[in-house]
Amino acid sequence: MINHGPRILLALILLVLTMPAIAAELDWDQLSAEEQRILKPFGDRWETLSDERRQKLQKGAQRWQNMTPEQRQQAKQRIQTWKKLSPEEQASIRQKYQAFKKLPPAQQERIRKLRERFQLMPPERRKALRERWKNLSAEERAQVKRRLIQRQRRRE
Repeated sequence: MINHGPRILLALILLVLTMPAIAAELDWDQLSAEEQRILKPFGDRWETLSDERRQKLQKGAQRWQNMTPEQRQQAKQRIQTWKKLSPEEQASIRQKYQAFKKLPPAQQERIRKLRERFQLMPPERRKALRERWKNLSAEERAQVKRRLIQRQRRRE
């Protein structure tokens, strides 16, 4: 009779080693005092949040702690702007972000550089460009996008 015990044990060990690590549940008491202060709005319902959500919130609290006062002020302003958007606008932004994340890294970088150049423009120039953009047809917008991509590639 063949003893399959060692083979089964080896198979189980390999199975366990190849399984993704299961994150330990993050309890409120495991957070630092500063993290608890930052995440206080979630304190009452912390136990009802998924562990994935808890981990993300903890990472956000850690990032917040490492921000300068100016960065925190900017983040607060972005949060307020986000809250003022309609659910449809928020959904549209989320969809665009998901599409962006699916782009190849080189294309993402080109878009970041274009955005950075736009942000460095004087406010009046940005406003004028936004107005021009609003008045373009879908076909004209596509042409502008193609030209911007071509210019960016030439610069690289």
